[in-house]
Amino acid sequence: MNRIIILEDNIVFAEFVSRKLQKEGWQIECVNNIYRAKKLMEKAEADDIVLADLRLPDGESTQLLEWMRKNGKEQAFIVMTDYAEVHTAVASMKLGSTDYFSKRLLDEKLIPTIQGVIQKQKANRQELNKTPIFKREGKAFRQIKERIRLVSATDMSVLVLGENGTGKEHIAQRIHAKSRRADKPFVSVDCGSISTSLAQSAFFGHVKGAFTGADSTKAGYFQEANGGTLFLDEVGNLPMETQQMLLRAIQERKYRPIGSKEDKIANVRIVAATNENLQKAVAEKRFRQDLLYRLQDFTITVPPLRESQEDIMPLAEFFRETSNISLNKKTKGFDASARKALQVHPWPGNVRELKQKIQSAVLLCEGDIISEDDLELYVEQTALPVCYTLKDVELEKERIRNALEQTGGNRLFAAKLLGIGRTTLYNKMKEYGLNEFFNRTSL
Repeated sequence: MNRIIILEDNIVFAEFVSRKLQKEGWQIECVNNIYRAKKLMEKAEADDIVLADLRLPDGESTQLLEWMRKNGKEQAFIVMTDYAEVHTAVASMKLGSTDYFSKRLLDEKLIPTIQGVIQKQKANRQELNKTPIFKREGKAFRQIKERIRLVSATDMSVLVLGENGTGKEHIAQRIHAKSRRADKPFVSVDCGSISTSLAQSAFFGHVKGAFTGADSTKAGYFQEANGGTLFLDEVGNLPMETQQMLLRAIQERKYRPIGSKEDKIANVRIVAATNENLQKAVAEKRFRQDLLYRLQDFTITVPPLRESQEDIMPLAEFFRETSNISLNKKTKGFDASARKALQVHPWPGNVRELKQKIQSAVLLCEGDIISEDDLELYVEQTALPVCYTLKDVELEKERIRNALEQTGGNRLFAAKLLGIGRTTLYNKMKEYGLNEFFNRTSL
């Protein structure tokens, strides 16, 4: 439940506002000066809302707002004023206030303004929960969901590992959406696109006149994500100089915009992702060991789609349904050949490739059932090995069983899925006592 903190020195007016808000079911706290408000805000929750008079005995409420933003407190802040100084209220918006209104319009503005703030908070959380990758229900993703549940309640840094296209950013969004920071920004940074010369300004911002061409003050990624989550995508691509700069900000939890004389609090939760082996990068002196330690308080590894065969058809059906809507089509499913083709394909592009192939197939499909021809699954000879390649003796039996289950006992397709010959599959099945699958098909 949202708590509304009323900052108002007029006791009678504060009581009047309190009664109106309490009738709506909101919890109320009242303070009458900036000093007491700061004490209260030190323990405020992320979804608290500050409703503040502009003029107070010990200054203007914009002083509290400025203090909050400087200290990484991003709670919604609404300014009320009796005065005809609209420019002052507008100035509060530039400092980061959510809205303002005149006390003379209290009856018509108070409740709708607060309801608007709460609806926006809910919308932000709902938007981040729209993550198609979580249609996956296989064993690996059930474990990932549990790890997300555990780490989301903390402020630990998380390192998400996985190949391109596996949905690492969706994992980061899910962590953010389930955290206490869910109503604050989620800012994604493509680390591969940041040059060394522009990195400091990009991450920390700059003030007007800090350097030639700095015509206005610019917020960096840390400020944009203040109170929320900063997602460092493909963090392994950062130049060494940028790594040092980033390490210092994360370690000291503060940074200084270029040209500024004051530090800002780095109130962000760091989630990083990479498809690279960072331990190898450390050994090759391309990545800092101390930064890796800071980034991997907790690690989540996303398996490639070829190692999560049970997720392929649920995801394919999901993408088919969403493609029906976006393309105004009415497909109803996949025929047997299409389903087998989807299972056997190695998916080097992972979930991203699957989504593209299904969308294209829905567009090409002339009837209501998608065929293998509609999918256009052409595999290059250099494609990645398929999901069940037998690399580890103790896993062979489980992988063979899974392959046979995924292909309905069809040994020809199971052998393709495993990346082995059919004779080798027969011998392995006999070795592991899996002959019960022979009766499913005469292939």
